[in-house]
Amino acid sequence: MAADKPARAANIFDVARLAGVSHQTVSRVLNGLPNVRPSTKERVEQAIVQLRYSPSPAARALVTRRTRTIGLITPSVADFGPTSIAMHFNLAARAARYSVDTVSTINSSPEAVRETIEALLRQRVDAIVIVVTDTLVAELVKGLDLGVPVVASVSSPRRDPHIVSIDQYRGARSAVRHLAEIGHTQILHVAGPRPAADAMERVRGWRDELAAHRLEATEPFHGDWTAASGYAAATALDIASGSAIFVGNDQMAIGLLSALRERDLRVPSDVSIVGFDDIPEAGFLYPPLTTVRQDFAALGQMMMQKVLVALEESDSETTDTPLPTHLIVRSSTRAVASD
Repeated sequence: MAADKPARAANIFDVARLAGVSHQTVSRVLNGLPNVRPSTKERVEQAIVQLRYSPSPAARALVTRRTRTIGLITPSVADFGPTSIAMHFNLAARAARYSVDTVSTINSSPEAVRETIEALLRQRVDAIVIVVTDTLVAELVKGLDLGVPVVASVSSPRRDPHIVSIDQYRGARSAVRHLAEIGHTQILHVAGPRPAADAMERVRGWRDELAAHRLEATEPFHGDWTAASGYAAATALDIASGSAIFVGNDQMAIGLLSALRERDLRVPSDVSIVGFDDIPEAGFLYPPLTTVRQDFAALGQMMMQKVLVALEESDSETTDTPLPTHLIVRSSTRAVASD
């Protein structure tokens, strides 16, 4: 006996026939277009569910001239921040029924990012979203005019309608303020890479908060966001008992904690440490790390909201206030004992 033929997948005409409407009406419902009565929309949606109909991206593109695809460019690093931003942006895009083509650049140079943008545009993406870690790339983004919306996540003291960010500057100031208020007068800084936009804003906040407390700023040590560079900072910095260290991210703080333990400097009895990011492991270190929490989920959602506004309200441009950070005080900081 011949095998049964596989059932044919439902198409837009099957949905129209079951709902008792034209295929143009089904198309309008699928693409969220106006002028469809609520009762008609409900019948179409019921027919879609009943037939398990899934419209092809190609068919949607013909009607709307959109692919419902967003190009996301991320740096080729495994750092917690960029990785978390990309993940939460993907979740927000999926919730809005958009697919995401994610491309990690081999390096973070403007040339590499420009080549990646051109490749995504050839795929007819509806918008470009970029997670920026380098200040030169940030300047490139501000000058782009591509014919599709461009949204970037980048730390900058300047406001721009195409940029969303977390307030690194005020986050850094809150970390240094905490250390100053518990009595520390020598507050060192382990910073991120010099070209990194986040690192620059955190250095700026560290310097300004020290100045507000009339404390001296020594030259910061620049690491590369890794625990290994935090470990190396222990040798490069003049760390004495009673010092405090503001570290540019939690990964570098992990390396620093290890190096200080080897030098018999106890945290927080001898040295107070504050990190940045609040990675999931921060509360389980020894001692648990005081750090500055960033809301990467909110940032990913904000990026997608800005894309939707740009696609659906092309004449609207809004400049957003950077998202706030939150200081999480744990056991790696301690008040300086008064004589």
